[in-house]
Amino acid sequence: MATSGRPTLARRARHRVRTRVSEYPGLYLPFARHKYPGPSPEVISSVTEFVIDGYTRSASTFAVYALQLAQPVPVRLAHHLHAPAQLVAAARAGVPALAVIREPQGAILSQLIREPDVALADALVAYARFYERLFGCRDSFVVADFEQITKDFGAVTRRVNERFGTAFAEFEPSEQNVRRCFELIKLRSTLSPVLLGFESGTVTAEELLPELTALARRGGPAAEAWIPSAERDRSKAALRERWAQPGLARLRERAQAVYEMFRGPE
Repeated sequence: MATSGRPTLARRARHRVRTRVSEYPGLYLPFARHKYPGPSPEVISSVTEFVIDGYTRSASTFAVYALQLAQPVPVRLAHHLHAPAQLVAAARAGVPALAVIREPQGAILSQLIREPDVALADALVAYARFYERLFGCRDSFVVADFEQITKDFGAVTRRVNERFGTAFAEFEPSEQNVRRCFELIKLRSTLSPVLLGFESGTVTAEELLPELTALARRGGPAAEAWIPSAERDRSKAALRERWAQPGLARLRERAQAVYEMFRGPE
């Protein structure tokens, strides 16, 4: 995976525009409904029961699969837009929502491995703006950190149920269940409509099983960048040198301060 190269001015401009437009439901959500007609990502609508979203690379994919795997009946989710507008819309509509967050270095370096055309400085700004936009409605969400989601999503679900009066089944973070999540995450790059429908709650676990068997017979895709690997670790080591550049100190401090304020106390 590439970790070098200079993003073009056009790509930087496009990223900056997306960062700003994605903060406003009235601007971004109509565009997202047109761009993402389904089955995943899913945009909040009148049938949405729960919203899971946050800055990219913050374990939203794990949260989506962990939630759905635990349920006897699929939950209609809005998810994976990685846009503040989705969470703002949930707050305004009173829809239960989980805002996921990861400490900025981990989230942004993982992002740049998968999106090498994004400039580090632009990613730092985008991360800070994402959560700054949500400060005014933070009390409308349950907030969960990357570590909380990946280590004990059942406890996160319990907080959601207590906060919103929902009755979602809790994910048991056993070795087998966590492995099932990662197996599904690996298959995301197949873009299987059945698998993506399972994310959004339009496909049941029983309907998913034959599709998983078919994907296994075809050999499956290469592991996606969601999955920890030695190659990703080497790429991150190279990016850490860029992260530490003195010229980025102010942006790093802003992102870290936003993270600590939004996440709240442990």
